Amino acid sequence: MNSRLKQILHRYGPPLVAGIIIFGLWEALPRLFGVSALLIPPPSSVLRALWIIFDRGLLVGATLVTLFEALSGFLIGSAAAVACAFLVTRSELIERALMPYLVGFQALPKVALAPLIVVWVGIGIESKIAIAAIISFFPVLINAIIGFSTIEAEKIDLMRSLVASRWQEFHMVVFPNSLPFIFAGLNVAIVFSITGALVGEFIGADRGLGNLLMQLNYNMDVSGMFAVLVVLALLGIALHAMVRFFHVRLVFWGKPKGLQGSDH
Repeated sequence: MNSRLKQILHRYGPPLVAGIIIFGLWEALPRLFGVSALLIPPPSSVLRALWIIFDRGLLVGATLVTLFEALSGFLIGSAAAVACAFLVTRSELIERALMPYLVGFQALPKVALAPLIVVWVGIGIESKIAIAAIISFFPVLINAIIGFSTIEAEKIDLMRSLVASRWQEFHMVVFPNSLPFIFAGLNVAIVFSITGALVGEFIGADRGLGNLLMQLNYNMDVSGMFAVLVVLALLGIALHAMVRFFHVRLVFWGKPKGLQGSDH
């Protein structure tokens, strides 16, 4: 067995086996204990419902809409968070002026703001992007502040002894040092962005997975609802994997745990 195959089995074997066990138990236990499929539909029923939704042409379009909303909100919220964190950590005056309001805004339940955002922005795709951006903002902000603030004094002293400019100091020391922390926030924010888009669709939308989920709920199609939840889970896994891919490529000196040696 070559080393590449061993790495693949080592990485994907345990979750594959765990998935088979989980779905096997999910299929068997409700039947064993006589639980109605209206409450907990077995995986076979969920797969049938997934195929029906796909065959009707409802799934792909709804998934693309929610994906666009989540990714757009994630990119906008993350970029704003990094910029805000940089300003806060570079200027004591800006930190004193903004931090109380950032802390207060962070304490608000973001989901509670969603109805207001829909009222202000409308039921179009813009309101879903705005909600996703707000929910994505704070995980990245907190981690970026930590990253920009936790720099070894020796590195800064070395750059200043070499008469480096502020820009050189930033892009050669400050920003690379902050990247592991920023990606830690991005890993959380990318999943939260899906939640933000979904919440916006629940409140008011005519398309997207949230809208599809609400339609299935009105029709009491529990298997269909489970099918959409499976799609949302797979979407979250795919987006999380995308962020970890860029993490490995950009922060090559400090890979996330579990990915060391996986790309060789």
